Amino acid sequence: MRPNDYRDAWCGQVLEDRVGSAVRVAGWVRRRRDHGGLIFVDLRDRTGIVQLVFNPDAAGGAFKLGHELRAEDVVSVAGQVVRRDPETVNPELPTGEFE
Repeated sequence: MRPNDYRDAWCGQVLEDRVGSAVRVAGWVRRRRDHGGLIFVDLRDRTGIVQLVFNPDAAGGAFKLGHELRAEDVVSVAGQVVRRDPETVNPELPTGEFE
């Protein structure tokens, strides 16, 4: 599968070798969780699921857009891949160590 104008990586490819890199992913919003100061979005495509984090301090105007996302919205998002804190790793997902 080739990337396209909307993505340079597939959700299922956001793994160890991408940590510290900027990526653009695209897909469907599976779920959005608002935890007050942070918004978490599970984004899915045909290869898997990756968690997006919208932080008001880092995301600027994107935080407001993250707040408006709903299930099944289609989005293209760019950001930096980071390793999750050990207590937040999701062992159920191949991408569960990264966001």
